[in-house]
Amino acid sequence: MNDKREIRAWYFYDWANSAFSTTVVTVFLGPYLTSITRAAADANGFVYPLGIQVGAGSFFPYMVSLSVLLQVVFLPILGAIADYSHLKKQMLTLFAYIGAIATMCMYFLQGSNYLLGGLLFLIGNLSFGASIVFYNAYLPEIASADRRDNVSAMGFATGYLGGGLLLALNLVLFSKAADFGLDTAMAVRISLLSAGAWWALFTLIPIRMLKSREPRRRLPAGERYTTAGFKQLRATLTRLPSYPQTMLFLIAYLLYNDGIQTVIALSSQFGQEELKLSIDTLTAVILMVQFIAFFGAAIFGRISRYVGTKRAIFGSLVIWTGVVIYTYGVLKAEDAAGFFAIGAVIAVVLGGSQALSRSLFSHMIPSGQEAEYFSLYEVSERGTSWLGPLLFGLSLQFTGSYRIAILSLIVFFVAGMLLLTRVNVAQAIREAGNEVPAHL
Repeated sequence: MNDKREIRAWYFYDWANSAFSTTVVTVFLGPYLTSITRAAADANGFVYPLGIQVGAGSFFPYMVSLSVLLQVVFLPILGAIADYSHLKKQMLTLFAYIGAIATMCMYFLQGSNYLLGGLLFLIGNLSFGASIVFYNAYLPEIASADRRDNVSAMGFATGYLGGGLLLALNLVLFSKAADFGLDTAMAVRISLLSAGAWWALFTLIPIRMLKSREPRRRLPAGERYTTAGFKQLRATLTRLPSYPQTMLFLIAYLLYNDGIQTVIALSSQFGQEELKLSIDTLTAVILMVQFIAFFGAAIFGRISRYVGTKRAIFGSLVIWTGVVIYTYGVLKAEDAAGFFAIGAVIAVVLGGSQALSRSLFSHMIPSGQEAEYFSLYEVSERGTSWLGPLLFGLSLQFTGSYRIAILSLIVFFVAGMLLLTRVNVAQAIREAGNEVPAHL
């Protein structure tokens, strides 16, 4: 524990996979897949995947929601299997490369083939979420309780730098596409390809340096990993009420982080369709967010030592609520400066709300069940929310208003904050059988 080389290697998986979060989910795929879906739509603007009528603008949000719905089924089972085996690193590797290959295949997305785009995104996002389960499960193994907030924050900060660096390169490619003899569609396809390649390349560092540890629980005699996984999932859900404060925090997190992830995933689509901003502007804003978020994550890691982790998270959620209200009622079309200002505010609180939530939850997990519980947590981790995109898509489809769709997300922040106020952090840690850190 607290091996600096292993901790740095752990950081690098955030550096690797953040290319998917930024270049694919946040910036390029939403607007690009929406344009492809519009090309396939009928005169009324609808497409019919599997015979279901879907508005072209709602297709990508629905795909985000569906991909996470699949995670709800599979990730807890994978997490339980990981806790019974010493295969965390191998499973992280497997899903990282499935996701990276699916992302690289997005290069072939063009014309009106929106179904291919939806399928590749489902595979990529499901694999992304699965790999993060095993990545997060390493945190209690590599960092002691007193260092966990800072290590978690630096992991997110490293990811923001990695994702931001690749996004900067893709922004140059996109803005100078004509100079390279490329049209904008080809520039987007190359950017998507680069995200998969980046993910695959830098995953080699944690593969090389992370250690495989013996499981703290052994597989029962006569059991297989798959059957044990299903049984463990049932046992986890049955046992979760025995840790009422942990369960309360988990529900609060699933709510408020669903709102956060929906804002991140659909901000580019909102900016293009509602605010009529250019893709250059959108990419520049997301790029700015990545680099400011690096400092935001580090700053919130320090703030938590003075005001407490729970208070720091709550403060960030108040700011998120204000962002949604401002975007709905004040931000005007073609207001690039206003969009940059909102992006800067989001950047400051983004890393803090995510990193501190992860480290706080890690204290509330019973020893030896890290992957099992983080698989439940991952249901609403980066880029993997589902209720938010579903509500956003439904609001858009039935009202035709992107502003009402973005305002609908306020319910997640308010509900999450209300539940968070009721969480007794020290009690949750003691209920899980862990020692309460001096600074929390």
